[in-house]
Amino acid sequence: MSDKTQDLSEEELDARHAEKMRKKKAARDKIMATKTIEKGLLIVHTGKGKGKSTAGFGMVFRSLGHGHSVGVVQFVKGRLETGERMALDRFSDLVTVKRMGEGFTWETQDRQRDIAAARQAWEAAKEMITSGEHRLVLCDELNIVLRYDYIPIEEIVAFLRDEKPEDVHVVITGRNAKEELIEIADLVTDMTQIKHPFRSGVKPQEGIEF
Repeated sequence: MSDKTQDLSEEELDARHAEKMRKKKAARDKIMATKTIEKGLLIVHTGKGKGKSTAGFGMVFRSLGHGHSVGVVQFVKGRLETGERMALDRFSDLVTVKRMGEGFTWETQDRQRDIAAARQAWEAAKEMITSGEHRLVLCDELNIVLRYDYIPIEEIVAFLRDEKPEDVHVVITGRNAKEELIEIADLVTDMTQIKHPFRSGVKPQEGIEF
């Protein structure tokens, strides 16, 4: 705290703070008045840090809270039962979940099987996006599929750019997002890992990792 500020009374500090916040609100209101476009967004959560799928499912639950219909396609999560899936079962009237993956590629160890599963999942995702039934569609771990080139990135980009309905939000998660996808996205978040308990020998925890 500066010497000048230290000389002020609590009432004067409160008044200064109120005036500062008033100016800040006026400036923000002016900026917000220029934001008039409403559209379905293409959102990408990527990076090495934890929280990509968690953020995606957070948007799913936010949409459900507004009564919007939601679609979820899990590309590689496989047979592991997750907390998200169990929670979503309570909103069966608003959400459609398709768990298409058979696990990460190092578990299946079968490239052709992985490619077939990825293709099937992408076809399901496209159907959800264009059906007119969903306000938001989450393509969980699609970036993993693209990282291994199971589906050509050009095909994904062309569909999202040219065929995605204007009013549908699409959320894509997974590390190593392709530059072509980042280029056409409206919102991209890169999760940065600072610390992770896994590096200290802690196994995945129920309710945190799954």
